Amino acid sequence: MAVSTVLKWISGGLEALLGVPILGGTLVIALAWTPLAVMLILHIVTLVFSIREGNKKHGSILGIVTSCIAWIPFVGMIMHIITAIILMIDAYHAQKVA
Repeated sequence: MAVSTVLKWISGGLEALLGVPILGGTLVIALAWTPLAVMLILHIVTLVFSIREGNKKHGSILGIVTSCIAWIPFVGMIMHIITAIILMIDAYHAQKVA
């Protein structure tokens, strides 16, 4: 399995966790928005590996956008959920092809 595929599964799972309505918001606020910075870095690393391996990039790009605007309460929750779904679909298709 490609490194970008593994990173998409990991980042997709973390995005799904952050998308849980009360839990995600509590984690982000309690940790002083640090999870958003960590996810931004993870999405950038995933994007670099996706480009190197020739895999789809749109999930990682959406993740970068999500990390930048997720501080907005309800918008962030919706964006985390959408990003999680797209990243997991990308990872599933990349795993299926390989």
